Amino acid sequence: MMAALAFAALAVWAVLLLGRGGFWLCRERDDDWPARLSAGAHWPEIVAIVPARDEAQVIERSLGALLAQDYAGRLRIVLVDDDSSDGTAKLASAMAERLGRRDDLTILTNRAVPAGWTGKLWAVRNGLVFAEALDAPPSLVLFCDADIALAPDTLTHLAAMAVNERRVLVSLMARLSVETPAEKALIPAFVYFFAQLYPFAWVSDPAMRTAAAAGGCMLVDRVALQRAGGLESIRGAIIDDCALGRLLKTQGPIRLALTRRAVSLRVYATLHPIRRMVTRSAYAELKYSPARLAIALTGLALTYLLPPLALFFGEGLARWLGLAGYVAMMASFLPILRFYGLPLVLAATLPLVALLYGAFTFESALLHWRGRGGAWKGRYQGSPRPGDAA
Repeated sequence: MMAALAFAALAVWAVLLLGRGGFWLCRERDDDWPARLSAGAHWPEIVAIVPARDEAQVIERSLGALLAQDYAGRLRIVLVDDDSSDGTAKLASAMAERLGRRDDLTILTNRAVPAGWTGKLWAVRNGLVFAEALDAPPSLVLFCDADIALAPDTLTHLAAMAVNERRVLVSLMARLSVETPAEKALIPAFVYFFAQLYPFAWVSDPAMRTAAAAGGCMLVDRVALQRAGGLESIRGAIIDDCALGRLLKTQGPIRLALTRRAVSLRVYATLHPIRRMVTRSAYAELKYSPARLAIALTGLALTYLLPPLALFFGEGLARWLGLAGYVAMMASFLPILRFYGLPLVLAATLPLVALLYGAFTFESALLHWRGRGGAWKGRYQGSPRPGDAA
């Protein structure tokens, strides 16, 4: 019995390594993206929309990075203060004044989120309404989280990719913090599992149906978004970035890549905030389905727990199959550890990390069943709404 299960796990790893778009290789990056436009093209005007809810600790760094972009076209920034209680908007305004850039920053206030909308998407929608009301509405809008700092050339590379390849969405997976012990143990796996669900090569291939985006940094074709039905089409989505990716891929090619140009300023000092990050959206990813939850947890156990169990507690063939599966698993984790500059020995901990993520996923379902799903800064938004299952 153990040998049969170990063989099944090894077969799963063969499929993951060879038939899942090379998700584990971390090849989809923006390192070689162009910084110039094709002949005859012009740098389009861009409006950056930044939803911010209680981001006083990071807003000056993230907004300062936006104001420091060396983009050759016109850039306007719209900060949508999502009912903050920590003076986020005042800090942003004061910083823009100090830099002599107050005219480049518009601050809106987001209050009274309507039923059926998540707070973040309602904030982004209000910024988009402002952009569309300008005398000359921009062709491109940047949706950027308030805890993301962009290198000065980021917008140039995003715009060049969008214009040259006619992509309706170009998104960068920001480099997350890996400074604390909890981050080093769990954050690389977060990116790894995301890429396993949404192989970046498949997302960027117009011939594949797979679609996703990374919400921290998304450059969007405004007209294509409007044509697809606008943000109203995904207004209740907890995992709004992937919902936006699916929506826009119906209108044209999209692109998703790893980057070192966009950096997350959010620090997860302990296990608890990482747990909250996962429990907020894990059950939504499973479309609030108990059957999908059972399949996901069973799949995690077979794929990540069975190989080491067979290696250490099996005998004969089962042990050898377990060893092969464990080696395949660790090999698949090495590229993301290299990308984050972490010790490769951490690959051996992937079964334990997967066990934790499985526990977080189950807890996400429990929170949803108790009416406390989708928790984010005082809001519970985890009930199925239009767009959640898009």
